[in-house]
Amino acid sequence: MNAGPAFHAGEQALQARVGVQAQMAQIGPRVMRDHMPEQHREFFGLLPFVVVGSVDTHGQPWASVLAGEPGFMHSPDPTRLQIRARPLPHDPLNTTLHDGAALGLLGMQPHTRRRNRLNGTAHLSDGGLVVEVGQSFGNCPKYIQAREPVWTPDVAGGLAAHQGPGLDEASRALIRAADTFFIATAHPEAVAVHEPRHGVDVSHRGGAPGFVKVEGERLTVPDFAGNQFFNTLGNIAVHPLAGLLFMDFERGDRLYLAARASVVWDGAELAAFDGAQRLLRLDITQALRVQGGLPLRWGSAERSPHLANMGYWPSR
Repeated sequence: MNAGPAFHAGEQALQARVGVQAQMAQIGPRVMRDHMPEQHREFFGLLPFVVVGSVDTHGQPWASVLAGEPGFMHSPDPTRLQIRARPLPHDPLNTTLHDGAALGLLGMQPHTRRRNRLNGTAHLSDGGLVVEVGQSFGNCPKYIQAREPVWTPDVAGGLAAHQGPGLDEASRALIRAADTFFIATAHPEAVAVHEPRHGVDVSHRGGAPGFVKVEGERLTVPDFAGNQFFNTLGNIAVHPLAGLLFMDFERGDRLYLAARASVVWDGAELAAFDGAQRLLRLDITQALRVQGGLPLRWGSAERSPHLANMGYWPSR
């Protein structure tokens, strides 16, 4: 187990705001380990992709994806995860990955709705990297759309179709159609990683298509009831930047976004979305849309049953 609190000050502040800080102080050290249990080690080895959070030299988090034939990830011991893969063309990880980089990883098996997270430190190796575990923990299956990914190595493409400080119309259309995206956040001390809880985190967000509202360069996302760790929102409280990754599950396109992030706790906009406990507001500062090149193909989606009672943005 890690010594000291499992959560940093930003996470603790949000837990206190919703009245669960004492409870989380007890739960955190039991579930947030400094190593991977055997089932997590085996789980990563089954996956054809992993989502990666990293931070650039300006402190901006980015969400990325690494993919490979199942078995491309292997845990030689409980404190290390070996990944035999290189970043995809145009992925921000091509510039943020270096020896000693702070990373967050999300291993997810959408068709079984299993997911595990860890953060740690990268050590580059021939053909990929090894991540030394700082924190490792499981996540609940809520809001995951069940679709099966299949490694497809002969996929062509990888054309940077749009890059700039804002969204183009094709990017807006991709976001409006999305039922899933990934979000990377970081503690401001993540670059140094003196303590495991001061690292990079990458997480999943899911909803019915259209759950991400797009207004110009601003995205607004309902925040549903979760595990109350507040890893994402706690990081935003102390470092209000986020990196987003949207994937087009039919065409294999990728959309990477950098944003300034804030949380809305009350008001008419929040009240308009049934089931939302908060809103996550994301003002886009950089956008990169890549056509094709994602070596995965996805089965049809089965919506999460936890979304049955959730609302929709009011139509105009």
